[in-house]
Amino acid sequence: MARISVKVDGASYSDDVEPRMLLVHYLRERLGKVGTVVGCDTSNCGACTVHLDGRSVKSCNVLAVQADGHEVTTIEGISSGEELHPVQEAFRECHALQCGYCTPGMIMQAIDLLNENPSPSEEGIRHGLEGNLCRCTGYHNIVKAVQKAAGSDLEGAQQ
Repeated sequence: MARISVKVDGASYSDDVEPRMLLVHYLRERLGKVGTVVGCDTSNCGACTVHLDGRSVKSCNVLAVQADGHEVTTIEGISSGEELHPVQEAFRECHALQCGYCTPGMIMQAIDLLNENPSPSEEGIRHGLEGNLCRCTGYHNIVKAVQKAAGSDLEGAQQ
């Protein structure tokens, strides 16, 4: 067992974990952060995307021990109370989901994309979301949602 200390969605945790435990399983099984979904366990789909020290990572490709001493933000940690994060609101307004399985990872990746480039082109959005797969939507409304969020005030939003 390895002892880790990690801040997740603003709260500090200290736990003993198996050295081979994936971050996605730690978040879901130990902390109850079930909004971070397990899609493929191979880092192909991006459904498990979270932020590690403010940058998006696929949590099925990161060991929990690698998060020791770092800060993790999950989909549950981006809203402010009852108020949705602007990217979440844009996804809702643009109907950028069907089954919703990829949505948490898409939103987390979109936030990172917009932090890096607040005004991406359509091509830039498609390229920025390339590692996140959706089997339902054809991406049109997802791209529209990211474009809408790019026009929002992301400065005041918790990221």
